Amino acid sequence: MTPLTSPPDRLDFDLSVWEVVKQVPPGRVTTYGTVAHLLPVPAGVLETTYAAFGARWVGAAMARCPEDVPWHRVVNARGEVSVREGEGREEQWKRLGLEGVVPGADGRIDLRRFGWHGSGAPGASPQESLF
Repeated sequence: MTPLTSPPDRLDFDLSVWEVVKQVPPGRVTTYGTVAHLLPVPAGVLETTYAAFGARWVGAAMARCPEDVPWHRVVNARGEVSVREGEGREEQWKRLGLEGVVPGADGRIDLRRFGWHGSGAPGASPQESLF
């Protein structure tokens, strides 16, 4: 069986992603994998498939997010701003900087300092994301 390249109900998944991202407070960031970890495995998807594709599905949802979703607060697992079309990368750094989120000398955001792992989010766990 070929693994799914997108969630079975993309709109439902996207809406769930956006609701989690809306909970990330100003001055904090989360990762695509952490968002995936905070969501239940979509119906009809094996846990192993979700573990392999969940963070990518979150990234795709974020590429489609509406204006009221604080997209700039989602970064990759290395604490880096992901490549974006046009001036999106610079805009993301600008927005994060206005919230006090600054990169370290290595150009990465310190996820221990600025990371949000879901306290208050549905299904939140105090543990680090496995993604």
